Amino acid sequence: MTIRDRGKIKWNAASFMPEVFKMQRDMFKDQERQPRPLLSEFDTEEFDQCIAYAMENKLTVKLSVWADGFTTDMTGSIHHVDPITHQLRIEVKPDGFERIAFVNVVGVVVLD
Repeated sequence: MTIRDRGKIKWNAASFMPEVFKMQRDMFKDQERQPRPLLSEFDTEEFDQCIAYAMENKLTVKLSVWADGFTTDMTGSIHHVDPITHQLRIEVKPDGFERIAFVNVVGVVVLD
């Protein structure tokens, strides 16, 4: 009786299980998450002043926005500040607006 060996095939990665690869990607992504930065009252007041100045003079701003453990940068001009819903309305492209909550803004830089 002869033994039938699969040769090198038995050492190939288990690519028949895409769930494993998805779980690994999610695991590595979760390791890169950062906690929300703690902002002092001085920082939030400075953000408010920069936003008011940029909105008054129609300047472009770069906002650092924290969402779900990751910080992203968004560049555009501030169109409207809504004190009732606590959101900024920023124009990122012509006729393309996005709403950002005040609590998610962790950095403001006036570019112009």
